Amino acid sequence: MTFLSILCALLIEQMKPLRADNPIYAEIKSLAVRMEAWFNAGDAKHGRMGWFLMILALVLPTALIYWVLVRYDLFLAAFAWNVLIVYLTLGFRHYSHYFTSIQLALNAGDEGAARALLAEWTKVDTVGMEAGEISRLAVEKALITTHRNVFGVFFWFLMPLGPAGAVLYRVSEYLARAWNEPEHMRNEAFGEFATRAFYWIDWIPVRLTAVAFAVVGNFEDAIYAWRNFAHRWTDEARGIILAAGGGAMGVRLGTPDESAARVLPADAAVVDSSEMESEALPGEEPGVRALQSTVGLVWRALLLWMMLLLLLSGAVWLG
Repeated sequence: MTFLSILCALLIEQMKPLRADNPIYAEIKSLAVRMEAWFNAGDAKHGRMGWFLMILALVLPTALIYWVLVRYDLFLAAFAWNVLIVYLTLGFRHYSHYFTSIQLALNAGDEGAARALLAEWTKVDTVGMEAGEISRLAVEKALITTHRNVFGVFFWFLMPLGPAGAVLYRVSEYLARAWNEPEHMRNEAFGEFATRAFYWIDWIPVRLTAVAFAVVGNFEDAIYAWRNFAHRWTDEARGIILAAGGGAMGVRLGTPDESAARVLPADAAVVDSSEMESEALPGEEPGVRALQSTVGLVWRALLLWMMLLLLLSGAVWLG
């Protein structure tokens, strides 16, 4: 059921992608805003209380519905519930149109359009960016987004929690952003627990994604970059994904110099420039071709996950 649920959700999303501004997401965002307004009294413990209540409010109903359907042998309904939850949490094509449009604009030599699309996607100032920097930021954003919207969801859906695990992952990822990234929330103690909770929830998935990138790409360079450079990013998870992903494609990701530190406050791969002096990141500077390489890397990694899941499902069924 697990393999078929993911496969069906992927096929449905390819035919009818879920809009990022859909009503369900809007309600979750509204609930997060209300939780912050109710509980934020400037203390980390209030953020912890709000986080648990938010998670329980969304995860428990998901788990309860699935348990009832399985308990009463309503397997077709349970399968449909799985497909629905994966479809709602997957997000494989939520933002792919930005990446594709940026790639088409750069191929056509229209850097102005590419900068406008990148600014709309990442919410950062792209004025004056050249094709190389646009390509690098688009690749970085695509790798991070794919991990959080696809592979992280896969991992938690495969856990005993099933669809509730997928909801847990996506909601915790959203809260880590919503309670830390907005201007009025930065340096607030309220969002500290949300960040720490997502770090541990994402600890295994982020490493599995890096392994998948290494397996389907240049394995030696990916592992080398992961082991020697991932720790130099200010955010460990992003460092692992971008070091392994860049190594797998043979491109240099990250922002080793201060002039590039204007990029994504949340998704930027800022590397400590003092450490970069002794040894440079491997690979070449990303260009327009790196965008196509990213598409290939992501699809190969996705096929690897699906093949492994199929083998696992077959072994369980035969057992």
